[in-house]
Amino acid sequence: MGAAEPGPEVDAGQTADKSGQGVVAAFGQSLKTLRTRAGMEREEFGKRLGYSASTIASFEQGRRIPPPRAIDRSDEVLDAGGLLKVWKDQLERAQYPAFFQGMAQLEKQAIELLAYDTLVVNGLLQTEEYTRALLSNRRPPLDPETIEQRVTARLGRQDILDRRPAPLLSFVMCESVLRRKFGGRSVLRGQLEQLLLIGQRRNVELQVMPLECEENAGVDGPFTVVTRKEGKRFVYAEVQGTSALETDPQQGVLAAALYGIIRSQALTPRESLAFIEKLLGEL
Repeated sequence: MGAAEPGPEVDAGQTADKSGQGVVAAFGQSLKTLRTRAGMEREEFGKRLGYSASTIASFEQGRRIPPPRAIDRSDEVLDAGGLLKVWKDQLERAQYPAFFQGMAQLEKQAIELLAYDTLVVNGLLQTEEYTRALLSNRRPPLDPETIEQRVTARLGRQDILDRRPAPLLSFVMCESVLRRKFGGRSVLRGQLEQLLLIGQRRNVELQVMPLECEENAGVDGPFTVVTRKEGKRFVYAEVQGTSALETDPQQGVLAAALYGIIRSQALTPRESLAFIEKLLGEL
């Protein structure tokens, strides 16, 4: 894959992170203002929404991002006339680290997604426990609110598996990914079981690249190719909290071709599921 530059949908660096935090804080202030104007205490407001008063406080103080349904309900309960609903798109983007916001939008538009992974199970396939274990391993440590926010956001991305019309999804992962016991043996067991279930979907192909394989064209590391409805391809790669989104059509074609070679060198989907079952039996 050639030199990649951040695409137009990607905001990188601390400025974008602070911008996302600013959006969350501004929404929280608006929510508090409207609640106060309505003469409603946090406890009463929380009951109307199905949340505790402390959770409402975390929304208002910008420490937690409310889900879309909570925003809609808040708008109704506070008779805000849409003043809260207009924040939904910005808050959705703010759920993700700045370096991933562009990719999150592309996933929503994908008709095909090809992912090669060498370090961890792809986020679209992770269990909640596996995701939480990964985020808990980050250094410097993430605060509990950020971990919960990112767990929710990552699991939300998995709606792509049930979207209609169904996108074509292909995942090739190195055997080492399936052997790392992030969070312990039970977490890995649950993750392997989930892979077996997802691998049975008709629009999903899971393949394993065995460690003993002597030919592997993916020597430059993990990457994802996303194709949108109009046929344009994007190539995404990330490392150490930074990302690159390649928008050059030629690079998209080359990356898709590279992925095809990698896929041909890996075990077939049927062989791969049998391989995962074998690993599961060894735990």
